[in-house]
Amino acid sequence: MQLGVMSLGGSLDEIVQGAVDAEAAGFATCSIANIFGHDAIGALTLAGARTSRIELLSAVVPIYPRHPAAMAQQALTAAAASRGRFTLGIGLSHQIVIEGMFGLSFDRPARPMREYLSVLTPLLRGEPVRFEGDAYTFRGALRVPDAGGPVPCVIAAMGPAMLRLAGEMTDGTVLWMTGASAIRDHVAPRVRLAAARAGRPEPRVICSLPVALTSDTRTARERANAQFETYGRLPSYRAMLDRQGAPTPGDAALVGDERALDAALRELEEAGATAFHGAPFDDGTGSEERTREFLASRARERAAARA
Repeated sequence: MQLGVMSLGGSLDEIVQGAVDAEAAGFATCSIANIFGHDAIGALTLAGARTSRIELLSAVVPIYPRHPAAMAQQALTAAAASRGRFTLGIGLSHQIVIEGMFGLSFDRPARPMREYLSVLTPLLRGEPVRFEGDAYTFRGALRVPDAGGPVPCVIAAMGPAMLRLAGEMTDGTVLWMTGASAIRDHVAPRVRLAAARAGRPEPRVICSLPVALTSDTRTARERANAQFETYGRLPSYRAMLDRQGAPTPGDAALVGDERALDAALRELEEAGATAFHGAPFDDGTGSEERTREFLASRARERAAARA
């Protein structure tokens, strides 16, 4: 299981420097959330030009209201800047955002996602597309010869229909607020079966969770719940929290001393996670930097073992 770090925001300079620092610290991969701040693909394009080894992942960019050809063009540009180290992570977002903010339909969202991928993924492979659907149409090609080959694509998939799409049409899934038991019993079996039936390689299962190295687990969970409580009200995340018996987002966070965090990482790997992107948060004692260094030390140990 690869170990990485996740950025949830900050200034553009801080985001880019975070990727540079993550590479220097020994992380295999890093991801940037795309919420209501900087554009993740744009930020990672800048980060790609300042790094040389680390994988860069957008986690995740909503498909609304970007046309798949425009998304592909952005992704290919980020791949060119990073010399082939960019992975595109996309998702549906949530009904409250798509209907409430954009005024677009969120009806049966897996159907437009299938159409979206039918345009997007061939373009990411450098292939021409001729597709006409109900939601998306594209006829043409993109030419980005310095992208470094096909751009990997993963989708935020948690429900059965989306997990089926992730296995059939993409390189896997990227998760948030989804712990070991939900990965083991729900996510990994479905996405792997779909990939096998489609004749595709073993899919990636990228797990992202808040994490804190701390001796005060109660306070840490309370602070995590205060920071991330919104996710407990969004249906897709609520369903994953319920699957793992986590009443609140704070209960899904990885918190504890080094031994507890090592055990949690082993459990995630055994459950089927192929990568873990930790989102360090402060337990109130300035633990964020300690947590980042703990994760980096484990990433370095894994890299040395593979060498």
